Amino acid sequence: MKADVILDVKGLHSPMPVIKIKKAIDAIQSGQVLGVILTDPGTKSDISALLHRLGHELLQVTEEGGIAEFYIEKK
Repeated sequence: MKADVILDVKGLHSPMPVIKIKKAIDAIQSGQVLGVILTDPGTKSDISALLHRLGHELLQVTEEGGIAEFYIEKK
């Protein structure tokens, strides 16, 4: 999937990835897609909760070799 902006938070642990994701979402325009690359397993559920609270859409999640990629559309 193609993202307008990529945020690499590999190696960071909760809550830092969620804080950086929130800032990145705030910085993009409505309709744009943010791609997030992360390694912290605890952040995965935090992202779902954040998006639900903010009203943005999780388009796709892939995971391979301990690295997860989330694609988020800003509403």
